[in-house]
Amino acid sequence: MASVRLDNVRKVYGNGQVAVHGASFDIRDGELMVLVGPSGCGKSTLLRMIAGLEEISAGTVAIGERVVNDVAPKDRDIAMVFQSYALYPHMTVAENLAFGLKLRKHDKATIEKRIAAAAQTLGLAEMLGKLPREMSGGQRQRVALGRALVREPSVFLLDEPLSNLDAKLRHSVRTEIARLHRQLGTTMVYVTHDQVEAMTLGQRIVVLKDGQIQQIDTPMALYERPANLFVAGFLGSPAMNVLTGVLQRQDGLRLRLDNGTGLPMGQAQVPESWLGRRIALGVRPEHLQPDGSGDAAFSARIDVIEPVGNEVFVNLDLAGMPLVSRVSPRALPAIGESLPMALDSAHLHYFDTDSGLRLER
Repeated sequence: MASVRLDNVRKVYGNGQVAVHGASFDIRDGELMVLVGPSGCGKSTLLRMIAGLEEISAGTVAIGERVVNDVAPKDRDIAMVFQSYALYPHMTVAENLAFGLKLRKHDKATIEKRIAAAAQTLGLAEMLGKLPREMSGGQRQRVALGRALVREPSVFLLDEPLSNLDAKLRHSVRTEIARLHRQLGTTMVYVTHDQVEAMTLGQRIVVLKDGQIQQIDTPMALYERPANLFVAGFLGSPAMNVLTGVLQRQDGLRLRLDNGTGLPMGQAQVPESWLGRRIALGVRPEHLQPDGSGDAAFSARIDVIEPVGNEVFVNLDLAGMPLVSRVSPRALPAIGESLPMALDSAHLHYFDTDSGLRLER
């Protein structure tokens, strides 16, 4: 096992495009770190620079105590799992697992021992004689994981390994990866564009946008205290509601929305210096609830109702501005009718409309 350290790592392509702008962070020994962000944000480029598959334009990458900028991928003591299974179709599971070990000249006894251990860990013991075409997508991905596992590397690098699986298989293999990490305690760097994967797998998460790090923290810290509007909107499903307007004190604290509607904020506490300031107000769907009482109540029109089993997403229209509320299953007015709502004033988020940065009360 080993830690990974990135110090001001940059990637600039020949045409001048900057893919990664000075990324610096540490991945602790035995940690599962997730790199997350939309397509083109630089997450896979960062992973490939750690692996040695992409040249580093500036900065340093260290695995353990060794700077590996000029070390060949095969000598970095890493194992990588890609989005594509990349299994040899003419080889059995056992032969696929053994292939990399044979190239490294391991003896037969070591190869058999590692294959047996990986097969037992990943539930592949009964499939060692099968060819990839005889297996499901989830089973093939487990073989791809096993091929990395038998290497016994210091660091596992996983580049969107679940993207080709359906929803049920994604959940199953995601659980498998989390269990595998707990069992092995090996350092893992996991790339995904799926915020649910990031939140459920990562011990810490690096959120990226346009090649720049937006925030690094634990999943719940990111959810509860996003550093900026991008993180606030990216993590969470449904996304955080964001309303822009001017803070006013008129029959209590209100946000005068851009469309002229006054949104009551109840007992929310803000500095007096914020009054008259234009801000972005964020509220998670679970903190926007049907409630016609109190000084934070207002009415919005029901636009769409989405029942998803144990909860219901209520899409609302507040004078032309969309809102989403997450509620427990209950009887609701019909679509097009008005629904009394209220903000939970203890769980509001404030952002600067120009910079997008979080405002601290």
